[in-house]
Amino acid sequence: MRWLTDRLEFPPVEEANPWGALAVGGDLSPERLLLAYRSGIFPWYDENQPIVWYAPDPRFVLYPDRLRVARRMRPVLKQQPFEITYDTQFSEVIRHCQQVKRPNQSGTWITEAVRVAYIRLHQLGHAHSVEVWQDSKLVGGVYGIALGSLFFGESMFSLVNNASKVGFITLVHRLRARGFTLIDCQVATPHLARWGAEPIPRTEFLEELSAGLSQDDCW
Repeated sequence: MRWLTDRLEFPPVEEANPWGALAVGGDLSPERLLLAYRSGIFPWYDENQPIVWYAPDPRFVLYPDRLRVARRMRPVLKQQPFEITYDTQFSEVIRHCQQVKRPNQSGTWITEAVRVAYIRLHQLGHAHSVEVWQDSKLVGGVYGIALGSLFFGESMFSLVNNASKVGFITLVHRLRARGFTLIDCQVATPHLARWGAEPIPRTEFLEELSAGLSQDDCW
């Protein structure tokens, strides 16, 4: 892996190792983060590491029109037990994503530096959140980056049953209605696969990326 300097650049994604790790170091400035996303790269590391940048092959993505909603979720959606808002509590959503306990994980990749950096991206209009409310309490949420017709999903949380699922489904419906062409899920998980996410070759992802970035901002 190549060590980054202060120069605002990344090596070609083809230099990533078999695990997708491409480069180390650099910073989390808005300029570098946006360059990373526009190049098919994202940061993923923990407090005990320097910043590590990834460009995995294959890439795990969800096409909005291929979302699969489990049959058991349909009555929940029909009942509408939650209120959904957008971009009203971004800092709270990312804080909950940072602090929520997850099965088989001892820590979080959302370091304090990451939290601050993505709040800055939100203030600049690039990072967005979905808030899920129940009885006026924030009980779930999702956040990510929107560029052109692409949404780069970052994390979600749930404090009550089905909150993050309803938030995610509602988000995908919104993205599809607004002309988004692709949701980047980054790396494969069984949970995302159940929603219809699928692996595609990195070369194909880069083609989708280029086409999506050429579109006007769909958010």
